[in-house]
Amino acid sequence: MELEQPAISDTGDFTINMGPQHPSTHGVLHLKVTLNGETIKNVEPHLGYIHRSIEKMSEASTYRNFIYLTSRMDYLSAHMNNQACAMVVEKGLQLEIPPRAKVIRMLMSELTRLASHQLWWGALGLDLGAITPYFLGFRDREEILDIFEETCGARLTMNYNVPGGLMYDIHPNFVGKVKTFLKNFEDHLPEYKQLLTGNIIFEERTKGVGILTPEDALSFGCTGAVARGSGISCDVRKWNPYDGYETVQFEEPMETGCDCYSRYVVRIREMEESVKIIEQLIDNIPEGEFQAKTKVVLKVPKGEYYTRVETARGELGVYLVSDGSSNPYRIKYRSPGFSNLAALNTMAKGNKIGDLVAIMATLDLVIPDIDR
Repeated sequence: MELEQPAISDTGDFTINMGPQHPSTHGVLHLKVTLNGETIKNVEPHLGYIHRSIEKMSEASTYRNFIYLTSRMDYLSAHMNNQACAMVVEKGLQLEIPPRAKVIRMLMSELTRLASHQLWWGALGLDLGAITPYFLGFRDREEILDIFEETCGARLTMNYNVPGGLMYDIHPNFVGKVKTFLKNFEDHLPEYKQLLTGNIIFEERTKGVGILTPEDALSFGCTGAVARGSGISCDVRKWNPYDGYETVQFEEPMETGCDCYSRYVVRIREMEESVKIIEQLIDNIPEGEFQAKTKVVLKVPKGEYYTRVETARGELGVYLVSDGSSNPYRIKYRSPGFSNLAALNTMAKGNKIGDLVAIMATLDLVIPDIDR
């Protein structure tokens, strides 16, 4: 097979294709990179390889069923995606969910955030040449996935949230296993810092690399750790608390270095805060019902509704237009990855081709979240 040669211009610049290009490859992000020597002049993301028209599929589904299509967007934040959709239906129905359901939703959300960040940490180390973090991150993540499987019947796309609360109650072993995980993870978290945070090679690869100024972060609509690494406060759990987050104490980690290292530190600190939230809730799960009473066929009153949640990658917004029927008239998802990816070219210009790997790793992109 004849390999495609880089396109070389009269100015000495040349263009290369970076990343998988076959449409059946999982999580495809194809970058068209213009270089001058090893210096990046332009990065152009090419999307569309795994577009599945989730918004239109949602509009063809009932208010009970469309929720679970969003598990396949940011599949590492599946529970929180489903939560946002359930919340928008509850908002339209003016439905208050039971206190027990709120606390369990928060617990599941923070466990999901931890599992996502553990995968990100391991993959980040692997991207930059360190093999050990990958195995240690997955070691801790497996404990969480086992907890999910026992209660929800699934490890990744849990399909646990329903309008009005939860699909079913937590497993009798849930509290005990979460406590065991917390003890193990608190013992393991120093390893994360020892292997990467204080590693001089890692610091050289990430400090001063991929600068995203606060002005640019706001201009591109960045959220999550990408924005907080540039000193911007944007945590939905703080600014617009939902499902009981106003009842727990936690900090919103922020750094002002505006580089890859700052985005890394924010996510490490976010894991510490998620542990604090879980510790506050795990012994205080209210008794009672886990689901409010609803009709079999849901019909949201005619109107427009919007809800948002803080996923592992930033703000996910769900915009719903109802015509009063049993199906949404219009669904629009505001995904965090799409806006964060828009900043990639600004962050990459002037850096070396090897830095592009570190920049993408600290953006923590999940491509189906972008290419819906």
